[in-house]
Amino acid sequence: MPNDEQVHLAAEGFRLLADPTRIKILWALLQGESSVACLAELVGAAPTAVSQHLAKLRLAGLVRGRREGTFVYYSAADVHVRALLNEALFHADHTDRDLPDHASDDLATHTGTPTPVAG
Repeated sequence: MPNDEQVHLAAEGFRLLADPTRIKILWALLQGESSVACLAELVGAAPTAVSQHLAKLRLAGLVRGRREGTFVYYSAADVHVRALLNEALFHADHTDRDLPDHASDDLATHTGTPTPVAG
């Protein structure tokens, strides 16, 4: 059984990921480092909204920022964020396309990219 702090942090991470814009932001950051302006264009949101989402994701430890002059470039915090988002999107892909489940020891098929979910 995980301890109470681990459960709390995991629940907080899931709570913050329960927003389509944040999932798009994280997906974009998994492709590489990006600025607020670039992310805003990619996800179709105002830079101020993206900045607020990034602040929350950073506080939760899901993204990191790197300052270069007056700009801040963001990236996914670590490989765990990649694994978490990949699995969530693979699950969504399976649900969307009504695909069968994998054998419990056959997650190797999840090494690629999930089929993009229309949105």
